[in-house]
Amino acid sequence: MAYNQFAYVYDRLMADMPYDQWVDYAEAMWELLGKPERIADIGCGTGNISIPLALKGYTVTGIDLSEQMLEVAAGKWAVTARQQPFGVQGSCEWQQQDARDWQLADSTDAVISFCDCLNYLLEPHELQSAFRAAYLALKPGGTFLFDLHHPNQLQAYAEEQPFIWNEPDLAYLWACVFNEKRCQVEHQLTIFRCEDDDRYVRIDEVHRQRTYEPEVVVELLRDCGFRDVYVHADFTMEPPEEHTQRVFYTAVR
Repeated sequence: MAYNQFAYVYDRLMADMPYDQWVDYAEAMWELLGKPERIADIGCGTGNISIPLALKGYTVTGIDLSEQMLEVAAGKWAVTARQQPFGVQGSCEWQQQDARDWQLADSTDAVISFCDCLNYLLEPHELQSAFRAAYLALKPGGTFLFDLHHPNQLQAYAEEQPFIWNEPDLAYLWACVFNEKRCQVEHQLTIFRCEDDDRYVRIDEVHRQRTYEPEVVVELLRDCGFRDVYVHADFTMEPPEEHTQRVFYTAVR
């Protein structure tokens, strides 16, 4: 599911997401496995991880299915780059492609896909297609880093919902329906945004996410040819456990 009008309010509603922790986790893994120069960010959204990496000197290609998200990302990058007093050593470019079937003109040193992007792939063969695309894009020895919701986390969303966010100019209602058999959740979003003329515009979107047991994910990665796979919990180097919210994977080609 591509983000549509939600893209234009996404950063406002997701301002508390720990983007810096994703960047720190990636750099910690790269310190162990080899620091890249070129990075492909799959499901880059509005650039909240791509842009900080570019500011650190990496050459980043941000890839997303949503034209609207990429439009926001490109605008943010243009403003951010201009604001750097000593210029920018890294760079960002943006491409509209599908996570299940994407490619680059040249091989890359690393692929990342954070913020549960790959949970939007609802069938194992779709997830494997994304893994295969990452494998083919990487140079030998390159790294593929991503996270997925832990199965228990999707059930927790359903148990804790509905979620409400209310400000004078922007509000949302977020309800969840959980399918236990598929370990899949349907996010039903209703957003009200105040326009310049004080009218409120209603935005309705439905997003579906599915997650998978870690052993299934590791098997799919190995089937694609990845030789070493590391599995961690919640931005740490510790293994996942029952209360883990996000499972982090690092696979080496």
